[in-house]
Formats: sequence, C-alpha cells, structure tokens
Amino acid sequence: MLWLLFFLMTAIHAELCQPGAANAFKVRLSIRTALGNKAYAWDTSEEYLFKAMVAFSMRKVPNREATEISHVLLCNVTQRVSFWFVVTDPSKNHTLPAVEVQTAIRMNKNRINGAFFLNDQTLEFLKIPSTLAPPMDPSVPIWIIIFGVIFCIVIVAITLLILSGIWQRRRKNKEPSEVDDAEDKCENMNTIENGIPCDPLDMKGGHINDAFMTEDERLTPL
Repeated sequence: MLWLLFFLMTAIHAELCQPGAANAFKVRLSIRTALGNKAYAWDTSEEYLFKAMVAFSMRKVPNREATEISHVLLCNVTQRVSFWFVVTDPSKNHTLPAVEVQTAIRMNKNRINGAFFLNDQTLEFLKIPSTLAPPMDPSVPIWIIIFGVIFCIVIVAITLLILSGIWQRRRKNKEPSEVDDAEDKCENMNTIENGIPCDPLDMKGGHINDAFMTEDERLTPL
C-alpha cells in the first residue's frame, strides 16, 4: 500500500513539474564561469539548498507563509546545471501561480544569488527578469559629507592666508635691516690709493689736510 502511494505521488509530481508546464520556471547556473577553479559540484545537497531558498522566498509572499521545502519540485536536471522547478500547493494538489513565484524570486534574488556565490548573469531564472539591487543608504548623510569637504577647504584657505601674511611681514621687516647693514659697511670701508689705506672723506663735515695748514691755523681752532 505504501509503495502504491509512493508511486502515485511520484507520478503526480512528474505531471506537475515538466519542461514548459504551466507555472514552471527554468533555471540555468554557470558555476564554472563564475568561480573558476573554486567551482563546486552540483549535487543533491545543492538542490536541497535551492529548494530551501525558493521556499524561504515564497514565505515572504502574503498568504504563503506555510510553504515548505517539500513543496518545491525540481525536474530535468542536467549536468550543465540547468533544471525546471515549480512550487506546489499540497492542499489543492496544483502548482502556485507563476505571478506569485515570480514576485517572490524577484524580491529575494540577491539572497538566492548570495547563497550560491553567483549573480544575475550566472544564476538565471529564464522567465523571471533580473532586478537591480536596491540602492544602499550611506551610513553618513550626504549633506554632512559635503559640509565636511567645504569646511576643510575653508580651513586650508584661511591657514594659507595667515601664513602668507606672516611671510610678507617678515620680508618687509628684513629689507630695512639689510639696507642699514649695507650703509654701515660702506661707511666703515677704507679707501686704498696706491696701496696705502686712506681714511674716507667726510663729505658732510669736511676734512682738513694738516700739510696745508699754517702755524696759526694749527694753534687756533676754527
């Protein structure tokens, strides 16, 4: 009796899951293309994981929270890793509408991809168009980032202006001292004529040559 029931259930499942059947979807995986030398073999454990992910996705659909792994049927599995699957409703012994399955897969495609280390190009649901991943919200608001950049630019500009002012002020203070040093150096230089150092001529106060002074002029100061 149990064998009869088993064969009956197998026949029902075979009738529900067929290539091109109503509410059936074909899946194609390119594991070798995606992972190269790290590619894993597709076996019954991987099939179980796939069924679990589909059942998980169906549980996210309203009124399908009771979906179990056994409700997901696979058929026509090939070595190039392609197969068909359907999701059944055991209470009514028929497959769930394709629209519900498609909605569930699209909502959780990223989770399914991640479970097999694949992406939309290497894990394809041929009758279900791939969807883009939802945009990630940055942990820091955009306006804070923009404000921080502008604030840093302003701080750098102010710092450069302050340093430029200090440098120019030091340069102005240095120029008069260099002029004074040059004048002092010129005043202290002794002129040399015919190899004999001579005192510089005082152009302001004049200079009296003793050789041309008379005796009265030497004794009587001017």
